[in-house]
Amino acid sequence: MKNLHSEPGYLFRRMQQIAAAIFWEECAPFDLTCLQYSALARIRDRPGIDVTRLSEIMDFDRSTLGGVMERLELKGYIRRRATVEDKRIKLLEVTKQGRALLDQIAPHVERAQRRILDGLSSEDQRAVLRLLTRLVEFNAERGRTASNRSEQEKRPIMLALRRASGSATSARSRARKYNPMSSRSHRH
Repeated sequence: MKNLHSEPGYLFRRMQQIAAAIFWEECAPFDLTCLQYSALARIRDRPGIDVTRLSEIMDFDRSTLGGVMERLELKGYIRRRATVEDKRIKLLEVTKQGRALLDQIAPHVERAQRRILDGLSSEDQRAVLRLLTRLVEFNAERGRTASNRSEQEKRPIMLALRRASGSATSARSRARKYNPMSSRSHRH
């Protein structure tokens, strides 16, 4: 019987838990989650971005980010303003208070990032990051939220699923057959 603790899925999930715990240990005084920090930093780097674009670059669903935006706005770290063309679209910008927070938290975030790889030599740290980057790039379409898939990507999958009259396995295999992203070659 296989040891499940040595399986990649378990190890990735466990490292995510560890990374989140380390982030919290380093950044707890700032009362900011990893996701809130990531969103705030990306808004700072792209002033005037809307939640849809933000969800695309973060590979996160819009509804989750909507809640994050509410919390960041309540804390006074971001401001949302409607566009002239469409009042439903809210453009995001970091407030002075949000920029100050990002400046204050930066050394803590950097320390958290270093701690995640503690115990590895510099060479092993570079190797881990290189391999993780390769895995993320190779499997990127698998982890994308439905809202972040382009219409071009969604259409063949939906057609295949509609045509499927057999089992779920048959529908999945048809979806893979019609998905242009599934035939992607391995990248190095």
